[in-house]
Amino acid sequence: MSLTLADIEAAAERIRGHAVRTPLIEAHAASQATGGRVFVKAEVLQRTGSFKFRGAMSRMTLLDSGERKRGVVAYSSGNHAQAVACAARDLGTSAVIVMPADAPKLKIDNTKGYGAEVVLYDRFTQDRVAIGKRIAEERGLTLVPPFDDYRIIAGQGTAGLEIAQDAKAMGLTFDAVLVPCSGGGLTAGIASALAEVSPQTKVYGVEPEHFDDTARSLAAGERLANTGTAPSICDALMTEMPGELTFPIIQRLVAALSVTDDEARRAMAHAFYHLKLVAEPGGAAALAALLSNKLDTRGKTIAVILSGGNVDAETFKQALR
Repeated sequence: MSLTLADIEAAAERIRGHAVRTPLIEAHAASQATGGRVFVKAEVLQRTGSFKFRGAMSRMTLLDSGERKRGVVAYSSGNHAQAVACAARDLGTSAVIVMPADAPKLKIDNTKGYGAEVVLYDRFTQDRVAIGKRIAEERGLTLVPPFDDYRIIAGQGTAGLEIAQDAKAMGLTFDAVLVPCSGGGLTAGIASALAEVSPQTKVYGVEPEHFDDTARSLAAGERLANTGTAPSICDALMTEMPGELTFPIIQRLVAALSVTDDEARRAMAHAFYHLKLVAEPGGAAALAALLSNKLDTRGKTIAVILSGGNVDAETFKQALR
């Protein structure tokens, strides 16, 4: 199986009425700072506060009656967790979510608030995939992975379709789209959509500097893992390695950039002060790359994905300082 434009268009139909069609906002301060014309795709305004709801709902609308009756299980650092929990509530099924014990309390509380059962684990000593698979087998649940499923990648790709459609309506063509990148579901989905409907648009995946597995994997020509335990403020982007399904797509269609924690904090502050939007550190990574001049955008038209806004108050206060 592979991912096609038809798959992404079908996902757009499945999530219609559930997911928000988020706005593409012209970012005048960012344009002035970089010399380009910058637009922000505000996925912080998506249901559950991140793009993840698109993929979760895309996958879970395809559950059959038996699967819905038994329920689902997912593993996530927080945004996919909330998305699956919310989608399960919408669709009248149950969800068990495996989350790292050091995930922001806000994300854990929100996941429980949507009605999910939360199982905590140590991200540095335990394997979340193994835990999720064990629970699925023991309880007969359907596993909904965070990125390595074509139905989920297609759902994330609907954000790329919307960008292209909105650009066409404004008479624009984007030279580049910058996307926060972890396992690669959003990056691969958007790149797949744009490769068909706006092939002149280059896609860049943006990672935290100590979790740059995509960049290193692209350089090596094979998937490489993050082997260290260096901390990152970008908890949403701390996946071990690119996905088995996402990486071949990224290999064909995407280039990689990285940002520091301080650059992510400055981007969070920029989004708040200039766009009146709340972004979490990982969600601001693409904006951070733009504002830190990781790419020459002078004279170009750029879209940046602000992918998530689930940030705890203390982390947000530190960024605003």
